[in-house]
Amino acid sequence: MDKLIYTAMSGASHTLQQQAAVSQNLANTNTPGFRAAINSFRAVPLVGDGLATRTFVVDSNAGADFTEGVMEPTGRALDVAVNGKGWIAVQAADGQEAYTRNGSLQITQNGLLQTRSGLNVLGDAGPISVPPDTQVTIAQDGSISTVAQGNQASVVLGRIKLTNPPQREMVRGEDALFRGNAGKPVEADANVSVMSGFLESSNVNAVEAMVNMISLARQFETQMKMLTTADSDARQAAKILSMNG
Repeated sequence: MDKLIYTAMSGASHTLQQQAAVSQNLANTNTPGFRAAINSFRAVPLVGDGLATRTFVVDSNAGADFTEGVMEPTGRALDVAVNGKGWIAVQAADGQEAYTRNGSLQITQNGLLQTRSGLNVLGDAGPISVPPDTQVTIAQDGSISTVAQGNQASVVLGRIKLTNPPQREMVRGEDALFRGNAGKPVEADANVSVMSGFLESSNVNAVEAMVNMISLARQFETQMKMLTTADSDARQAAKILSMNG
């Protein structure tokens, strides 16, 4: 019975892990630029005595769905959406460079250009500072210009770092930000452009994610029934052995 227990336990454990990934996708249905995580089950044959008829279940992280979301107009100057492929460089909580498609930006009281989640937006020379009492505009190439109150002259402060590494080289972190698999900053790409006044919607299909969550819940229930059956069989076998003794 112990063989059945371990086989069912592996299935239940990895089903829970996949439920967590689907839950994260559902939680970010309305997060601009979010990329859905893709998980899949993989069967691993057991090696040992007897016939090779049993397998363990392993949850395999297949990466992310890089399908582009829908461009939604906001009319807000600090909202930018990456036009086509590409990423916006930000400074993650650990201080390292990371990449996002969420272009909902803001200016802090200290004049730093950040995402709504509080991450510094990176330019060619690091975080971007914006002078107070200025009107900010963001061009298609990511250039940030300001016009001071009472002044008609436009001043270019810098350019948002936009990158476009191959998708296979992008790795999602636990903070939902992406990084290069080499662990080094990715070079800027002058061909990447943004659209000011727009935000890209999440590419999570809420209906599909809900159906997947229900399917996973049923799979977990089946695995738990197998564990209960194994426990019941073990108890009955123990009773029979005690009677024969």
